[in-house]
Amino acid sequence: MGDFSGHVPGSREYRRLLIALFFAGVATFAQLYATQAVLPTIAADVHTSPSNAALTVSASTLGLAAAVIPWSTVADRVGRVPAMSIGLVLATVLGAITPFAHDLGTLLLLRLLEGAALGAVPAVALAYLSEEVDARYVAAAAGSYIAGTTVGGLSGRVVSGWVAEAAGWRWGVASVVLLCLVAAVLFLALVPASRGFVPGRLRTTKGPSTVRRLWLNLRSNAQLALYAQGFLLMGAFVAVYNYLGFHVSESPFSLSPAVVTSLFLAYLAGTVSSPRAGALAVRHGRLPVLLGCSLVMTGGAALMFVPATAVVVVGLIAFTAGFFGAHAVASGWTPVAAEPQARAQASSLYYLGYYAGSSVFGWALGVVYGEARGGDGSSARCSRCALCRWAWRWGRCGPRRDDRNSQCSRRAGQCLHALSVGPTSVESDVREVGSGRCRRAQHDGRREGDI
Repeated sequence: MGDFSGHVPGSREYRRLLIALFFAGVATFAQLYATQAVLPTIAADVHTSPSNAALTVSASTLGLAAAVIPWSTVADRVGRVPAMSIGLVLATVLGAITPFAHDLGTLLLLRLLEGAALGAVPAVALAYLSEEVDARYVAAAAGSYIAGTTVGGLSGRVVSGWVAEAAGWRWGVASVVLLCLVAAVLFLALVPASRGFVPGRLRTTKGPSTVRRLWLNLRSNAQLALYAQGFLLMGAFVAVYNYLGFHVSESPFSLSPAVVTSLFLAYLAGTVSSPRAGALAVRHGRLPVLLGCSLVMTGGAALMFVPATAVVVVGLIAFTAGFFGAHAVASGWTPVAAEPQARAQASSLYYLGYYAGSSVFGWALGVVYGEARGGDGSSARCSRCALCRWAWRWGRCGPRRDDRNSQCSRRAGQCLHALSVGPTSVESDVREVGSGRCRRAQHDGRREGDI
């Protein structure tokens, strides 16, 4: 590594790195969410419920969550770029097989394996970026990478949805795989070799074990706070996008499938907000930007309670912009705040929490939605996630204030307790909504007092 201190904006290698990671984000997240826009079609085709159809998204995110730590170990051994390359190739092959699944069980298994292969990129990308980019520009560079993930998530949903309307969900998913193949090839052609990291197989001295690296992060209250951000952020986000299509397809909205698919264009708000949030974090600090994005996200969720299409769209745009801004800051902060020898594991643990939230809330809200069938469960749950995540950070007890870590931990525990008892409140709402006597305010008011 020598005197290498990282690539800086304006250099050829810096541009190639950002463009390559942009296409890695497209290849990863387009495949990950390829089935989300076609969930109603999948449910009808395989004769299953909305919550079971949503498992095609939860299975891929669960596979990714389970694989990020093993991928970080692989990356420490063989190198950052080879690990990401292997993962993308495997995922593209598995994605190409997915449209041939003729029953839900086979489809879920393939999506699980595909998600596990895709875990290579989120597990390694931000650690690679933090090692290859000058420390002064990591936050801005991370925002650019997250912008690529938004384009991937958007293209996966929109392409599959539009193609599926004409040719069925199988062709819709196949079209996304073709797009991801092109993106993966561009990543492989452009990504610079690592200069800020030496793989374990080339070292003369053995570094800390994987368990030791994980423990370095898990004993840090700063890291735990950031992992909670990922869990609650993604839990709220996926819950809304999974079931919004079902919600607006019914009365009083009754939107057509093409219009429902177009709602995913709200992702473009994240394409704009994530690099902007990274730039603001460089200028004003990460914590104020994270809190500001949290408030925007919560406000957007509140707007989606209004039974008017235009207001729901505005709320969705604000919600999406706030989410990606907060995620760009939190995910980029994680490897920077970690010990140098444990950066890959820090990023992996962040994404483990991130996709665990996706899998838990992406499925659980389907059970609530299936009972309410058209109620406001998705907005309510995402509001609770966002508010609890914001409460975690309230009082300026951010990762940089170690003297307040115990206070943060107490607030976090209370907040997660509120989430753990949340379904009781939601079930009560479901029973009461038919008679117009919803008592959510009473339930949530008591919890807010506790927090």
